[in-house]
This record gives sequence, structure tokens and C-alpha cells, in this order.
Amino acid sequence: MSSKKQEIPENESPLNLLCGHISRALDQELPDDVVEKAKHHTLDTFAAMISGSDLPVGRLALSYADTQGGAPQASVVGRPGLTAATLAAQTNAMLAHADETDDSHPASIGHPGCAVVPAALAAAELAGASGQAFLRAVVLGYDIYARTNLALGPRHIYKAGRGPYSIGGAWGAAAAAGALIGLPADRLPFLISNIAQQTSGIATWMRDADHAEKAFHFAGMPARNGLSAATMVAHGFTGVDDVLAGRGNFLDAFSTEAQPARLVDGLGERFEITETNIKKWCVGSPIQSVLDALEALMAQESVRPDTVREVHVHLPPDMIHVVCDRGMGDISCPFCVALMIVDGAFTFAASHDERRTRDPAVLEMKRRVTLHAAEALRHAVPIRQAIVEIDFADGHRARHHTTVVRGVFENPMTRGEVVAKAVELVAPLSGQPQAQDLVDAVLDIETVQDIRALRRFFQAPEPAQAHTNKEDMS
Repeated sequence: MSSKKQEIPENESPLNLLCGHISRALDQELPDDVVEKAKHHTLDTFAAMISGSDLPVGRLALSYADTQGGAPQASVVGRPGLTAATLAAQTNAMLAHADETDDSHPASIGHPGCAVVPAALAAAELAGASGQAFLRAVVLGYDIYARTNLALGPRHIYKAGRGPYSIGGAWGAAAAAGALIGLPADRLPFLISNIAQQTSGIATWMRDADHAEKAFHFAGMPARNGLSAATMVAHGFTGVDDVLAGRGNFLDAFSTEAQPARLVDGLGERFEITETNIKKWCVGSPIQSVLDALEALMAQESVRPDTVREVHVHLPPDMIHVVCDRGMGDISCPFCVALMIVDGAFTFAASHDERRTRDPAVLEMKRRVTLHAAEALRHAVPIRQAIVEIDFADGHRARHHTTVVRGVFENPMTRGEVVAKAVELVAPLSGQPQAQDLVDAVLDIETVQDIRALRRFFQAPEPAQAHTNKEDMS
């Protein structure tokens, strides 16, 4: 990502450049590597949606959707029938972030997939768009997500008490949805104006112990608001001509350090989806490097409960409070380390089995895990490095320092690894054949003529209707 300050061409405004790019995005062919990366992130987000449907936050989002009703427009994971597109976007997005499973964009401090992909899916269903159009809209959404946060300054957003996840998410979702719905170029300024009005979210999500408000902040709200802005404008709503300039404009309202040029820097040439990370491990981000290091040590040493005396985990100081022994297993570093040693591997199923948090063997191992604040890692680049040291019962010590986590864009997962993760998440709910069918469909998504053909991979079957006749009712 270039940090060099960019100049906006003379006689061009950020709004005009942004709207021009959105209007052309679905007609522009993407480089092969961008297409491949977009498939990875689409599959990863679909898998997060499906696996999230069986987690507490996902079940809550689904049960809420059941009470709402709405025009039959778009599908919801795990449910038969259709509901209002904005409700489908909100629900599927909350499923995508019902856990620590979805992707992240480090430069913008964002989680683009969980907001952009569900909004794009609902919009594509509304429009009957092709798989190719859907994929291009997803790439567009990631681009606008990242650039919105970068233009405002993600650190500044946090300093002001706001959340970059909900801000970038709303703008990325709106761009993807507006393109898919086919808003004409002259109405795109109204799309930007309407999403500016619907940009919201404060940083109190950090105090959410149940992940529900966090899932709404990161995903449900921005997906819903982005699609809402697009459908409102499609219905005839208007807005101001340029919400990025003039009195009370969006940039001034949300930042005192805005760099408008970053909103359009490299659009169509640099694709932010290629600089977005996929999680190899479905745990809180700071734990990624810890499990990478532990996996490396397990490949070299006999790491078992009977051979391990103590485990020392060294993390950046500002990460300790994020992954200390918290209530949820997958955001507790000591629990994750203990579980991996006891089981000899780390799986989504085991880490999300609430019973394992009370497993005596895991609890005993967890008592031997200590977290240490490592000042040397505070400003280490790449970020979120970890050092794991194991003191063995026979007196020797082994150490591994993870500098570049598997799955980050500097050390990306292969197609095979992304597929394996998706199947692990989806197969327990849908079965292995259905999970593989979803994988095949996403990896060949350019051939899908109507995105609604993918509904069968997400939805529950319609309930069988009882057969009745006059004799039955007599």
C-alpha cells in the first residue's frame, strides 16, 4: 500500500472520480490474480456465514429475522424462502461475523468480507446478476471499504471513539450494491450522500462480551445500511450533489485529518482485496501467530501434556488484554494453546465446543500457559508477531518466533488451504458433498448466469406440506 500523498487531478473532485469508478466497475475485466483472490475471499465469507448460523450470535440473528418478515427478495442462510433484501444482508452479515472466522484488511483496520459479501449477495439476488458481476462488485466493495477508512485515517477514527469496521463496511457495501442494482451514473452522488448519512458505529463494541453487538457493528449494520442506501436511491430518493465537499461534509464530520485523495488513489489499478488477510485459524487475530508458532514447535518436538511443563507466550503489550483468559474459548489464548496441545491439533469444532472449556485435561494444561507482554514486539513489522517457548519435563526448552502469520497477504494461503478451511466449516452442517459442491460453484463462479442459483447451497429446504383432500378433512 502506497502511503505517498496523492494529488487529485485538476478539475476532478473525489466524488466524481469515485462515482465514475463505481459506474464502470462491473464492465472492467479484472487481472487473473485478483479474480483468484476474490474467489478465495468469497468462499471464505460464505463458509463463515454457514458455520456462523450454528453459533449463538448466528442463531440470535436468524431468530430475529424470523420475526420480521418482508418482501420475498433475498435468501437467508439456513432458512427456506425469501425475505426483504436489507434484512437478508443484515442477517447473513451477522452470521459471517458471528465468530472470529472472517477476513481482515490490516491497513484500513477493517473486516471487509463480512459486510461487503452479504450485501453484494442480497443485491445480486435482487438484480438477478451473474456470478461474474457479483465477483466484480465484491472486489469494488473491498476497494471502497479500505479507501474510505484510509481517507479518514483509521487511527484517527479510533481516537475519535468511532469504529472503522462499520464505516468502511457501510461504504463498501453501498458501492457493491449500487453497482449490482445498476444505479445510473448521474444518481451515484445520491448513493454516496445517503450512505454518508447512514454511516454509524462507536468503539464500545470492544466491551461486548457476547459478540452480538460486535457482529452488528462489524457486519450486520454496515451491510444493511449499504444496501439500504442503494435501494432507496433506486426507488427515487435523492441527496446532496457532493457530500464530500462544502459545509458539514462527510470528511470533515468524521475526521480532522482527512486525506480526500486516498479515497480514489489507485482505483482500478491497485486492488485492496489482494492486501486482505484470510485467517488460517478461526480465533482472535492476535492468537493467529501463537498457533502458528505452536504448530511449528509440534512439528519439531514431542509436544504433549505429559511432556510439557510450562508454555510461555510472548505477545505485543497492547494485545494481552485482547486475548487473556476471556469467556469465549476462541478469543482466549491460554485456552487455545491448551486445547491444541491436548488434542494434538486445532479444529473449529473443538474450539467452539463449550464443553471443552470445562474439560479437566484442557484446564490442567491451561494452568501451565503464561502470557507475557513483550515490549520488543510492540512495534514489530509485520504486526501481531508472537514468540512461544515451551519448557519440557526433561529440562530442555524449545522456542519459535512467528513473524509472518500464515494467511496474511504477505504469506497467503493456497487455494487448497482456503478450500480445506471452508470444507471444515461447512461440512458439519451441510455434509461433505454439499460443502464440496459449494466450493466448486464458487471457484467456477464466472459461469453462473444468475447468482440465485447458489441459494441451494445456503438455504434450508422448504418444509414438506402435508397432503390433504376432502376425505382427510371429513
